[in-house]
Amino acid sequence: MIRLVNLTKVFKSRQGEKYVAKKIDAIFPTGSSVALLGRNGAGKSTLLHMIAGNILPTSGQILSDGTISWPVGYAGSFHKELTGEQNVRFIARIYGMDTEAMCDFVSHFADVGPHFRQPFRTYSSGMRARLAFGTSMAIPFGTYLIDEVTAVGDTKFKRKSKFLLKARLRGASAIFVSHSSSTLRDFCDAGAVLENGKLTFYPDLEEAIAHHEESMAE
Repeated sequence: MIRLVNLTKVFKSRQGEKYVAKKIDAIFPTGSSVALLGRNGAGKSTLLHMIAGNILPTSGQILSDGTISWPVGYAGSFHKELTGEQNVRFIARIYGMDTEAMCDFVSHFADVGPHFRQPFRTYSSGMRARLAFGTSMAIPFGTYLIDEVTAVGDTKFKRKSKFLLKARLRGASAIFVSHSSSTLRDFCDAGAVLENGKLTFYPDLEEAIAHHEESMAE
């Protein structure tokens, strides 16, 4: 379970204040895959990064009774001068994983070939995304944070990623951001709509999608 308590996030600029979250109180239930919906710029990715701990809220709390992934496929925390293998080994040690087993898994899944032992800065954007996704899937988190990750890679990699992600979610929760309603219907059973700093949770995914589509039509 993930609980947001009076959660507020505001960005200040010369144009004024922009609220991503405004005193949000919400619960993401254990065992549920929740579609996070909202317009472009509503703050969905920012909310995911706050839940992951990468961005601090302005005020309020995020409480959890389990482990939470970083946003799946996010490569921003990889050190550009280390090789892919060295990055994976470092993350494995942080999370108490078997380093050799995790390197074998990620190397095979990401399929970056000899680049696995080359500096991360030499990777293409697709290679970075594949390495990041494979690293995320190598660790058994209680909740996976997923931001458009199924759009990464060629058809073969997308199919492989979808199969593995579904396998992981059989025993875990998820908060899932995607602009594809069919993808959300494929993975999620509940939904939450973020608009104007407010979050509305729906146990029924179709109700959340209907709310979002009505908002987009206005």
